[in-house]
Amino acid sequence: MLEGYISAGTAMLIFPGGIFALITGLLLKGADRKTVARLQRRVGPPLLQPIYDIVKLCTKETLIPQTANSATFLLAPILGLAGAMTCAAIVPISGAWSGIPGASDIFVLLYLLALPAIAFMLGGSASSSPYGALGFSREMIIMFAYEIPLLVTLLATALRAGGDFSLNGIINYQLSHGPFILDPLMLPAFLAYLVFISGTMGVGLFDIPEAETEVIEGPILEYSGPLLALFNLMSAVKLFVVLSLGVALFLPSSLPGGAAVNVVFHLLKCLVLMIVSVSLFRASTGRLRVEQGFIFFLKYPSSLAYLSLGLVYFLN
Repeated sequence: MLEGYISAGTAMLIFPGGIFALITGLLLKGADRKTVARLQRRVGPPLLQPIYDIVKLCTKETLIPQTANSATFLLAPILGLAGAMTCAAIVPISGAWSGIPGASDIFVLLYLLALPAIAFMLGGSASSSPYGALGFSREMIIMFAYEIPLLVTLLATALRAGGDFSLNGIINYQLSHGPFILDPLMLPAFLAYLVFISGTMGVGLFDIPEAETEVIEGPILEYSGPLLALFNLMSAVKLFVVLSLGVALFLPSSLPGGAAVNVVFHLLKCLVLMIVSVSLFRASTGRLRVEQGFIFFLKYPSSLAYLSLGLVYFLN
């Protein structure tokens, strides 16, 4: 029992959550900004710019609006970062980490993945800013929309893996039968998951809650200093989590050479997945209105996910 607690604590504080997830997420953010800049024929910021931004924010003063709900305003970014780091410890890395024992269930992950978005909304509503309230409502609407293809995609992968609802079971099935990205029945679900990544990270068409030209960063407008740094760290860890989950659901592999080799290969797959689902999407699309984004998710990624679920159910 004690060893299990120690293992879970190490996973949440050091690897694959904690320090590892923070550094990896920030580097992925830097790679995303660099890729988008190159696609737009710009030099772009250095790869370590997100880390520089965090260090700079930690040296600034934290300002809390007089009319804000101080307790919620302070706790929101802490809650969001804690939820993201817990998810990072739960998602397995094939050949290196099997997840926290007893917690690597797709429904547990589904609930925990909602915490960053909930924290985002709580921070916006507690700030007393009208822009924060608008960002809160937009985030809530978009969250309800992108949760549907995520849930259906998770159900399709579990059913395809023989009804196993654990991430380890889904990964082990693919290691024996081949990755789901090569399975025609699961290809629509994979495409739906790519759109989900863009939606949950708020990029491209779905840069709606923080739209700078409309709601001026929305829920995080009133945040500054270390609190804003926590939100940026939350976003970076969340990016790493959704990419790692995509690799676990559709692209797992176990290479000879030990855990280090598999971790490096896992990160390379996360990088490719990020370029396809985030960088290219952000560089090549504008922004939808909130009602258009909601309808888009109900029409396209949800339909693709349901298509995979139906094909797996009837043809499995």
